[in-house]
Amino acid sequence: MKIIDILKQDRVTLSLEAFPPKNDSAFDTVINAVDRMSGLRPDFMSVTYGAGGGTSKNTVKIASHVQNDLGMTALAHLTCVSSTREEVAHQLDAMRACGIENVLALRGDIPKDAAFPLPEQYRYASELVSEIKSRGDFCIGAACYPEGHTECEHKEDDIAHLKHKVDCGVDFLTTQMFFDNNVLYNFLYRIRERGITVPVVAGIMPVINGKQIARACELSGTYLPTRFKMIVDKWSDKPDAMRQAGIAYATEQIIDLIANGVRAIHIYSMNRPEVAAAIVENLSYIIGDKQ
Repeated sequence: MKIIDILKQDRVTLSLEAFPPKNDSAFDTVINAVDRMSGLRPDFMSVTYGAGGGTSKNTVKIASHVQNDLGMTALAHLTCVSSTREEVAHQLDAMRACGIENVLALRGDIPKDAAFPLPEQYRYASELVSEIKSRGDFCIGAACYPEGHTECEHKEDDIAHLKHKVDCGVDFLTTQMFFDNNVLYNFLYRIRERGITVPVVAGIMPVINGKQIARACELSGTYLPTRFKMIVDKWSDKPDAMRQAGIAYATEQIIDLIANGVRAIHIYSMNRPEVAAAIVENLSYIIGDKQ
């Protein structure tokens, strides 16, 4: 099923994310995590893509397992950083052969000391979107940044770039993580004013490791509200407490989003079915059968 058709339904949708293992020896562990997350009955599951080989070789394999063995809608990520046009074409052919019809088109993070862009290759995600659009009847998702892309100095310019990307053939957008819902509400208002009307899926990151999230936010430019900083400062060195607090904070974010009319929630579950399960349990009467 195409994700755009899922998102058009008049109900709350909930999706989860898996990422391929860094080495094949951990493949069965990832599959086990995916199987356990499937038991939570997400509306779809996305599978990330590591640029330049490594984890990327298993993206389609895991997405195919989600789609064909588990009977769930799969969203396969695809990045153009360190990928030639031939490699992108190969990945799309492999997706089509497995019956995968949903692709999240990303530029990807540029590796340190890497040549980018490669000669005669993709430079922007918008170019990848156009390529996917020309290669079949795929449902195409793309990323958006409520706080602005770190490489774009002005937010209005970032929204202009987003509008161009959407116009190239994007069916829906998924946000980068954010920890202040007001940031998202403001972003949604601004992009609607600019004529971006495709569905936006709110990406929520449950924080269970304070030190890692501090570093990730430093790199991505994500704003940490004072209330959230206090949680991290208080419990970052107490793993069980940090996990419990992070799950509670993510749950509160999702409740507020749904109460304010946001209908599509994506949990960056990071191959942790127990974390996803705790959040889903916290929302059991709120989302019910995704009412």
